[in-house]
Amino acid sequence: MELYTYYRSTASYRVRIALALKGLDFTAVPVNLLVPAGGANRQPEYLAINPQGRVPALRTDEGALLIQSLAIIEYLEERYPQVPLLSRDLAARAHERAIAALIACDIHPLHNSSTQNLLRQWGHDEAQVLEWIGHWVSQGLAAVEQLIDDEGFCLGDRPGLADAFLIPQLYAAQRFKVPLAAYPRIGRVAALAAQHPAFIQAHPANQPDTP
Repeated sequence: MELYTYYRSTASYRVRIALALKGLDFTAVPVNLLVPAGGANRQPEYLAINPQGRVPALRTDEGALLIQSLAIIEYLEERYPQVPLLSRDLAARAHERAIAALIACDIHPLHNSSTQNLLRQWGHDEAQVLEWIGHWVSQGLAAVEQLIDDEGFCLGDRPGLADAFLIPQLYAAQRFKVPLAAYPRIGRVAALAAQHPAFIQAHPANQPDTP
């Protein structure tokens, strides 16, 4: 498998965690989002892979090209079920997916680079952009805090889908200096993940394109 990735992309980070938790080998294909010409993701070669011009994208062993982190992780879960990321219980699976969707759909899009750039184009200064980010990230994490368990990882003794989405979101929150002290359950999960080999392997600091 080939993963088109950027070390600091939270969406790419999610997929790297899922691959690591499942023990799957892949080749990282770095896509630099910040080169002066507008980002390698906006070049024709990459747009032929993902017309949206975003990372991640996954080329499977069978040659299929997949985009969108949640869809990619669902594919990995179905194609390689040996190390499950989802519960067998249907209601529990829906709960796990809800937390992942809350992060992927309701928090992340409101602070990603395209949103930040548009805010700047509309005349907002950096302090206002950070205030915007802090508002939406804090609001979302406050909900996640209520949805996860009192001990262990997000939803059980083993990391799963919810953890694969939460940990990259925390990395982004720290980048944007969003206070996290109000979320003790989330803090517990972060501490556990910091000691887990799969999360260490997937961390932005440990990627081939890390500056």
